[in-house]
Order: sequence, then structure tokens, then C-alpha cells
Amino acid sequence: MIIQNNHLYQARRKRLFNRMDDGSVALIFSGVPKIKSEDEDYPFEVQHSFYYLTGIEEEDCCLMLVSNAGERKEYLFVPPFDPVKQKWYGKRLSLDEASQIAGIRNVLVNGSLESRVNAELCGAYSDFGTVDKAYLDLGPEIKIAAETTTKDYGETLKKTYPGLVLYDVAPLLMKMRMVKEPEEIECLRAACATTRLGVQALMAATRPGVREFELSHIFSHVISDDNACNGLSFNTIVASGKHACTLHYPHPMGTLKDGEMLLLDCGARQGYYCGDVSRSFPVNGKFTPIQKTIYEIVLGANKAVAQMARPGVTIQELQSLASTYMANECVAHGLLEKKEDITKVYWHSVSHHIGLDCHDVSDRQAKLEAGNVISDEPGLYFEELGIGVRIEDDLYITEKGCEVLTADIIKEVEDIEAFFAGGKRPF
Repeated sequence: MIIQNNHLYQARRKRLFNRMDDGSVALIFSGVPKIKSEDEDYPFEVQHSFYYLTGIEEEDCCLMLVSNAGERKEYLFVPPFDPVKQKWYGKRLSLDEASQIAGIRNVLVNGSLESRVNAELCGAYSDFGTVDKAYLDLGPEIKIAAETTTKDYGETLKKTYPGLVLYDVAPLLMKMRMVKEPEEIECLRAACATTRLGVQALMAATRPGVREFELSHIFSHVISDDNACNGLSFNTIVASGKHACTLHYPHPMGTLKDGEMLLLDCGARQGYYCGDVSRSFPVNGKFTPIQKTIYEIVLGANKAVAQMARPGVTIQELQSLASTYMANECVAHGLLEKKEDITKVYWHSVSHHIGLDCHDVSDRQAKLEAGNVISDEPGLYFEELGIGVRIEDDLYITEKGCEVLTADIIKEVEDIEAFFAGGKRPF
């Protein structure tokens, strides 16, 4: 499910122009593959901000936006046709195809980027020039060539054009990406629906004696049956017993044991938009009294967060709600001696923004707005009991509250036990 709407990309670029200073240029790169060996690269994934503004998934491209004296110009630079590479790697986008996808008239081969940059910046230090600011994505090491990052390129620009001021474009794009458009919400709905299928299959295969990695493989296999799926949102976490007390348990090599709990954290992607779901359930399908108590405390916090999530609320307020709720319940059930001890068994945030990245770009201090999509993932981790429970849903913030995009992935105790008993099938 790739968003095929060049009017959407045009509108996004217009909004970015509105945030740029006059007399500025923005250069946003698609990235290049990371080299694995002499003749092999790691799988390429386009830089998400470039994709957000163009809909182009190709490597070695650049979007150039120029705002000068009230005039706005757009350029898209793509690799030239290479018959040898085509034999090895398949067809690349033509200039016309790239123009159609992005809705940009001026599409040029990437070898002409420097001359175009020079044409826009060379006047900055003459009587007629005004372009003296450049926006680049100066975040994590974004490669634009094998040994060159956007930061390196920015330093080269400053040496070439003394007095040029560099700005990070990421904060401008962050504010845009935090509020999802209807097309993005549809991708997220589809990602959650595909994730549900994977969770259902994994739960159906859960039983004592199964290896954690076997369940991880089942999830990957099922979601891959959806041709529109872009793969995993992140490496699937399948953690049984005490392994579930490691937040990002990295090596699913354990064997499921009768009487233990299993924690699943997983997600599928559609149009690069990420589903992100956590579920916890007994390996044998039947909760013990202590497992049920811990589980229902986490479930209560999960529901309380969803009830409170709405425009005007902050993630910090949701965090305080979840932490206070679970602290009170843990003390009431004798799991903790005092409320302050909650940090020993719950140490992560209850929420993050979700979008093109599973942990999407965001201002975590900002109040929630309609159009935000966030996680709802309280958890409790009692290593001495060998019990780790996390329940995570995806919340779409609406004008009046929120919609739980993952509401059809079961989480009630009775539904889970009925599923494993082979009776009621709530999926």
C-alpha cells in the first residue's frame, strides 16, 4: 500500500516552503545503500523524510527546494539510466516516472546537482543574491555517498560559500509528520490489520516446547503473504518466562515452558507506516492467579491511558497516569511494599509517536493534537517471578478522544483463555 497521490506530496512541500525562511535552499537526500562487502550491500531503505515529500523510494536521489524573493522552485535529482546496472539490479525510475510520482516538473540527473546548487548559491555574495541559508537533514549519520554524510556535505557547502548558514530541516518536518493525513491513517490501519493476522497465527502456534524463534518466523511468514506489506516494523520480540523482563529482548532462542508467560512485541508495515503491538499470554493458554493479577493491572493501565488520550494531553501526563495506577494496584495486591518502588518493575515510557518510523519523529513535550498516532504500552516486569507483561495498542488521536487502531487484537483474559481452549475465536 504505497500512497500514490502526487497532489499529497505537492501539498507537503508547500507546507515545508511555508516554514522555510526566504532566501534559503533545502536539500533532502534519499540516501544510499550501506556497503556490506566488496560487491554486496545491505538492503536499501529510503530516508523517510525524502519519501514523505516525494513518494520516491529510489537510492541516490535529492530533493532541492529554493525559496528566494517570493519565488519557489522545486528540483528532483535522480540517477541516470545505466544499462549495466539495469542488467544486475532491474529497472530504475525514468525522469518522467519520477516526475509523475512526485508531482515535480524539474527532474534532472543527479550529476547536475552541484551545478544547480552553485547556480542558486553563487549569487548569495553578490549584489543580486539573497540565498544565504541552507536546510539539511543533520540528524543521525545520513549517507549521501559511501563515505559522505549530510553533515559532511553541509561543511563542504560552508567552505565553498563562506557565510552560508546551515539549519537542520528535521524540526520543520517533525511538526508536519506528527499530524497524520487521512492517507497516512489508512496505511496505519492496514498495517495494524496485517499485524493482527500475524499475531493470530503466532498465538495459534504457541505451546510448551516451541522455540521462541519459531514463533518469530511464523509472524514474519504470515505478514509476508500480504503483497502490500513492506515487512517488519522492527525485529519481532518473542520473549518467554524471565526473558520478557528484558525490554528489547534480542535473541529469541529460548524454549517455551509450561506455566510461563510469553511476551510478544511486533508489527507489520504498509506504505512504510508501522504497526506496533504488544500482547502477553500464558504459554499453555491458562493464567495462574499471580499471572492474572499482574496482567490485569497492566491491562487496567492500558485502558486508563486510552481513556485519557485526547488533544491537549501530553505523553508525560499519560506516563504519570499509568505509573500511578500500576503503583497503587501493585501495593494493593502485595506485589510492592511502597508506591515509589514502581520504578523497579516499570521503567519505560508508556507512549511514543508512530508513523513512518515505529518510534516516529516527535516533540514529546508537546500537547497531543488530532491526527497524532501514539502507542499505549504500560508494562510490569517481575524478574524474580519470571513474569514480564506488556500490553500495547496504537491510538489515533481524534477531536474528541482517540480510536484504538488495534482494538480487534484480543487482550481480555477470558478471550485469551477461550482462544487457547479452542472455543471462541475472537479474531
